[in-house]
Amino acid sequence: MSHYQYHVFFCCNQRPAGETCCNGHGASDAQTYAKERIAELKRKGPGKVRINKAGCMGRCEETPVLVVYPDAIWYRYANTVDVEEIIQEHLVHGRIVERLRI
Repeated sequence: MSHYQYHVFFCCNQRPAGETCCNGHGASDAQTYAKERIAELKRKGPGKVRINKAGCMGRCEETPVLVVYPDAIWYRYANTVDVEEIIQEHLVHGRIVERLRI
């Protein structure tokens, strides 16, 4: 059994100016938002949800991205509205958000 129900990794890679990267599209802010929301929802910790930053995840053409384990579901998001939908649907209710899935 996994230590967490869900373990979420936000690509927060930063490349030189002019190169496409997740952090250049607000990934660190989105990760902070998700971490704070999970804590507010009392879903943080062992047996619940863990939100982490990750280095380059190799999906730069779909930036910004996150992945939810153990489901191995990849998402592309545009803003905190999308991140909130992933939190509510996938992390709280266990439903994949097909419109954001890659």
